[in-house]
Amino acid sequence: MTNLTGGERAQYVRDMFTRIARHYDFMNRLMTGGQDVQWRKEVIRLAQMKPSASSSRTMSLLDLGTGTGDLAREALKRNPQTRVIAADFTLEMMHVGRKPNDPPYSAADALNLPFKDSTFEAVISGFLMRNVTDVNRSLQEQYRALKSGGRIVILDTTRPKKNILSPFIWFHMHVMIPLLGKLISGVGDAYEYLPDSTEQFLSAEELAARMTSAGFKNVYFKRLMFGTIAIHWGEK
Repeated sequence: MTNLTGGERAQYVRDMFTRIARHYDFMNRLMTGGQDVQWRKEVIRLAQMKPSASSSRTMSLLDLGTGTGDLAREALKRNPQTRVIAADFTLEMMHVGRKPNDPPYSAADALNLPFKDSTFEAVISGFLMRNVTDVNRSLQEQYRALKSGGRIVILDTTRPKKNILSPFIWFHMHVMIPLLGKLISGVGDAYEYLPDSTEQFLSAEELAARMTSAGFKNVYFKRLMFGTIAIHWGEK
C-alpha cells in the first residue's frame, strides 16, 4: 500500500479510512493506551488560541484531516469563542464522528485547501501528514492559509530511532496493532498500513526541515511514546 503514489495512494487512503471509520476512535485509544487524548490537548495548547484580554476579535482555527473531529472538539472545549472549521477529504470519517454542537465540517483536500490566503490564526492536524501524497505541497497550503504570526501544529507518527526498545516497538507495530485491528475492525490491511507508513514517513528532524523550507520559523518538535509519535509546531 505504501508503495502507491499520487492519485492511487490518495484513493487508497480515502477508501481505507472509510472502511475503518466506525472503529477509528476506539482503536486509537487502544493502540496508544489512551495517551492520544493528552496529545490532542497538547496540540491545542501549542496552537495558542487564547486571545488577549484587550482583543475582541474572534480567532479562527482549521483542524485539517479532522477525521472524527476529536481535535476540533478539544479546540472548542479549550476556547469556546474560537471559530473552528473541521476539514477532511474522507466524508465517512466526518459523518461517523459528527456530534451535536460540533463545529462546521468541510470537505477539503490538504493539497488544495478551499480557503482564502491568511484566513486562520492556527492550522492543526492529527495523524494527517504521513498520509498526504505531497508533504511539501500540504505545508505550503497550510502556510498560505495562515495569517502572519499564525501557528501550525502537527501531531503524527514518526520513525523511531534505534535503541534497546526497538525489537519491542517493532513487535507492537507489526504484530499487535495489525492483529488488534483485524480482530476489532475486520480490516487487517489498514493496520498494516499504519506501521509501514510510519517507517516510510519522514523522521522528526526531516519534517522540521520541510516546515522550515516551506517558510515557517521557530520550528520545534518533541517525541512521545518511545519516539514513535512527534508533535511539531512553528509560526508563519
